[in-house]
Amino acid sequence: QVQLVESGGGLVQAGGSLRLTCAASGRTFSTYTMGWFRQTPGKEREFVAVVNRSGDRTRYADSVKGRFTISRDNAKNTVYLQMNSLKPEDTAVYYCAARKVYTIVVLTTDDDMYDYWGQGTQVTVSS
Repeated sequence: QVQLVESGGGLVQAGGSLRLTCAASGRTFSTYTMGWFRQTPGKEREFVAVVNRSGDRTRYADSVKGRFTISRDNAKNTVYLQMNSLKPEDTAVYYCAARKVYTIVVLTTDDDMYDYWGQGTQVTVSS
């Protein structure tokens, strides 16, 4: 069982930056691929970024590529999402998610494949 708690959301002007943090419980954090997703009212949850178990491979949605950076610190059971050059269309509730994997290279962009989810943190970007 893994519990995930996101923090770091808030209100920021367009062009600004935020850093989201997801703290995970448990002793097996390094066996999980970690992803960030986001959702706005009336829309499907969408993939944002994912990092593999060891933290050396990442993948991003085209809409955030070059602006967002995902990283993890396995010693701290934490995954981060650094968001720069924020746009109003980035406004959403952001969720981190964990997927138990058995190979180090797995990068999962499908939210149905994830096992655990945080409660979400609101990010609002004003124009």
